[in-house]
Amino acid sequence: MRIEQLEYLAAVTQHGSLRRASESLHVSQPALSEALGKLERELGVPLLDRPRSGARISRQGQDLLPYMTQILEAVDQLRQAAGDQKLMSRNLRIGTVNTANSTLLVPAVQDFRLRNPSTAVEVVGSRQNEIYQGLSEGSLDLGLVNVLPGDDVPAQLSIRELLHGRPVVCLRADHPLARLESVSIDQLRDEPFIAMRAGYLMHRFTHRLFTGHPPPTAFSTDGAEMGKVMVAEGLGLTMLPDYSVADDPLCTAGVITYRPIVGDQTTVTVLMVARNVTLVSPTLRAMQSMLLERARQHRQKTAAPQAPRNIA
Repeated sequence: MRIEQLEYLAAVTQHGSLRRASESLHVSQPALSEALGKLERELGVPLLDRPRSGARISRQGQDLLPYMTQILEAVDQLRQAAGDQKLMSRNLRIGTVNTANSTLLVPAVQDFRLRNPSTAVEVVGSRQNEIYQGLSEGSLDLGLVNVLPGDDVPAQLSIRELLHGRPVVCLRADHPLARLESVSIDQLRDEPFIAMRAGYLMHRFTHRLFTGHPPPTAFSTDGAEMGKVMVAEGLGLTMLPDYSVADDPLCTAGVITYRPIVGDQTTVTVLMVARNVTLVSPTLRAMQSMLLERARQHRQKTAAPQAPRNIA
């Protein structure tokens, strides 16, 4: 067994095909395929499934992936200690439905980079089911998703609850409805509405809230970040979890704001999701700890009584 064989397998897992992996590694595809075939024969298990659409790590490969990752991280540390600057550490790949980016993810990534400057972090925006699939196949290390009460998570994944919040109406700060303490469903129906596309939790929530009768003029987009930009540009209103809006730069700058929905008591939860394995790599464990710490800080901040504001 050679270290580069493990690196080849990690690249195929990340890129989803032998061709893309060979391009990223600057290795010919036949040489890459041959090296992985030798590794499979040595270990006695098929490491990859090779459908025509690409290559995915097999179930047996998924079971061995945490051990391979630990070996590669140990090799990285050894090379760095020896002064070898040519090799970058393992990338940490995080899938997110763009939930609580400003509240949790961006601050945690900043903390992680300060303590692990040689490890690259790749944040991948995706839909919930795609994140679950990426975690199961090993192409993602960690996921952040939103769930409603009663939502199921695949049994092979472990979960940690980070934050609880409520859906709110996100609107421009100068919108007439921003003068109200809360916004009703009928008032929403009278406004241009920016919906999330199918596959996002807020798509399910808004469909249920409007009971099949959405606003007549509507836009749709992928993810909270573009939704907030469209709100800021005056294209309409949208609905998002409150923790996805509260600390957003557009909100703190006074461009957008949010209001609760009249009569709605729905709870939305941010989950940190990973593969359910015994062996967790040190870099993944560090990122998980930083997300948990940032979540704890946010809960303390929101639970603390707010100082009264002076009203002129």
